[in-house]
This record gives sequence, C-alpha cells and structure tokens, in this order.
Amino acid sequence: MKDVSEPRTRLLTRQFALVWSLTFVTFFAAFQLFPTVPLRLRELGASLAESGRFMSLFTAGSAVGALFTGPFGDRVGHRRLVIASSLLFAGFLGAYNLLPTRWGFYLLAVPHGIVWSGLLTATMASLAKVLPEDRRADGLSLYGLASPGGVIVGPLLGLWIFQKWGFAPIGWNLAALFLLLGALGTILPEDHPQGRATGFKWPDAAVVAPCLILFCSALGYGALGSYTAQEGLALGMPMPSAFLSFMAVGMVIMRLVMLKRGFGRRPIRKLPGMLLGACAGLALLALLPGGTPRHVVSALLYGAGYSMLHTLINAKLLESVDPKRRGSAFGALLFAFDLGIGLGSFSLGWTIGHYGYRLGWGLGALAMLAALPLALKLSRD
Repeated sequence: MKDVSEPRTRLLTRQFALVWSLTFVTFFAAFQLFPTVPLRLRELGASLAESGRFMSLFTAGSAVGALFTGPFGDRVGHRRLVIASSLLFAGFLGAYNLLPTRWGFYLLAVPHGIVWSGLLTATMASLAKVLPEDRRADGLSLYGLASPGGVIVGPLLGLWIFQKWGFAPIGWNLAALFLLLGALGTILPEDHPQGRATGFKWPDAAVVAPCLILFCSALGYGALGSYTAQEGLALGMPMPSAFLSFMAVGMVIMRLVMLKRGFGRRPIRKLPGMLLGACAGLALLALLPGGTPRHVVSALLYGAGYSMLHTLINAKLLESVDPKRRGSAFGALLFAFDLGIGLGSFSLGWTIGHYGYRLGWGLGALAMLAALPLALKLSRD
C-alpha cells in the first residue's frame, strides 16, 4: 500500500499549464464571437428568431463533426489537429468580417462547427498525455476552471467591443488570437507516444453510458444559455445574466473545494450526487418564487453539480479507453453533449414559448433525473 505521507505527483507542469492556457484562450475567444454574431446578423437584416440560426448550424456541425474529428485526431496526431484547427478557425473569423450578407454566416457555420469539434477533441486528448495517472481527477478538476473562466470574461469583453466599435475589430482580433493558438500548439506533447490508431474506428462501447448521461444533462443546459437572460429581462431583473454568471461562480467554487478535499480512489462514485445537485438547481429554478434570488441560488447549486459531471466522466474514460482511441471517445462525448444542447434549446425553447419558463426548467430537471440510473450503474462498475 502506498504510504499516505508520500508526496503526491506534481500536477502543475509546464505542459499542463500550456494545455490549460490553450483551453482558456479558446473559450475566451469563442465566447466573444457567439454572443456578437447574432447582433451582427441583426445589423444585416435578420429577425430576432433568425439571429439564433447561426448557433444552431454551428452546434450541428460540431456535434456531427465530433464523431469524425475525434478518430481523425487519433490517426494523424492530436498536436497536428490542434494546430490545423486553430489556423482554420482563424480563417473563418477573418472570412466573417468580409461577408456583406447574412447567408454567408449560415453557409460557413457548419464547417466552422466541425473545426471547433476538432479543436476541442484534440485538446482533450492532448491533456490526457500531461496528466499524472494518480491525479487525473484532480487535474481534470483544475483544467475545468479554464473553460468557465473564458466564458465569464469573453462575453463581457466581446459585447463591450461590439457596442463601442462594431463587429469588425472582434473578428480580426480573434483571428490573430487563433493564429497565436496555432503557434502555441507546436509545443504540445509529441503525438501518440503509444503509437497512432490505424484505420477509422468507432468509439469503444465504454462511452455509451457516459454519452447518454451527458446528453440528458445537456438538454436542460441548452435552454439555460438562450432563455435565462430573457426570463431575467421579462421579470425586470437588474442583472438579467445573473443565472449564467452565478452558474460559472458555482462551477469554480465546487472545483476549488474538490481540489482541496480530493476525489478519493474512485472519483466516479461522486457522479450520482453531482447529478442530483444539478437536477435540484433546475428544480429550484422551476419552483422557487421571485426573480434575482431564485436565479442566484439555483444557479450556484446547478453550477456546482454540473461542473463535476464532465470531470468525473472524463476521468472514468481515461481509465477505461485505449490511449490510441481517446480522440474518438472524447469526440463521442462532444457529439452527445452538442446534440443535447441543440435539441434542448429547440424543444425546451418551444415549451417555454408556449407554456412559460418554469415548465421548461422543470422538464430540464426531469431530463437530468432520467440519467440517474445510468449514473448509479457507472459509479458501481
């Protein structure tokens, strides 16, 4: 048995910091783009309903593309895919600035989403190479601060730039930023020290249950980004973005707590509890009275539970999936997640439009609850 007094393997290495920084910058940049493209489309004549079409097409491209970019990265190398995806992403951003009509945005959204899926799956697979085996859950929890950090800061800066100078500076600045990401990708770990995958292979059967859990949880998540702020505006809340902002705060707090407490020998055992916490957050959003306090309390609880779902599932996959096929495994997870976001935004959005916000939040909570039997089974396997 390992001596408990023995110091733990070092986690904060140069390579880990590089992958963390790549992810932070990716989300920081992307979440300047996502809220400002609809505003640019409105300038080009799109209606309020039509302005959301770009994200629907982008997400569709990401979901379908992830099934292929994951295995593709296993074959050609994840470092190469990070570099290529970053450079292509920069090309798309520059192209948006040159488009005089909105249909061009819709035309580019799907291939742009495919490139996004390649960047995310390749980055996650690169992360697997820099995490020490005995601290994977700790590393994934710390790594998980990168994306919400970018999500917190990116929209604020992007909307401020758009209101002051318009869309063009955002497009050109982000194109330059992704060129820098491509350059940073050249110092990622060498591709596949265990050897590359041969031929195209679908993900292992081990990813089926995790994919279904993420799909069910993403149904509610997909509606939160589109409709919590709109509910805040309808209620006259002084901070309409309260749910999204405090959801990110809840994510950060939970990750810091878990880093201090540790995950134990089998981190996946915490999955059902985290799923129930996120489900309870959505249920409170549906049932509590009031406006801002309801959004803040439910967001903190939802964010705290939801933030750990990806961490625990990814840690489980790193243990159970062949290292040569990690790209395809993460691609399958991204497919399930994006598919859930798209369907949730559409179906719960329809419910909200016809029957009100609270019923939409309640159905999102029920969708998460439906994943509980799978989470319990996965935690015992």
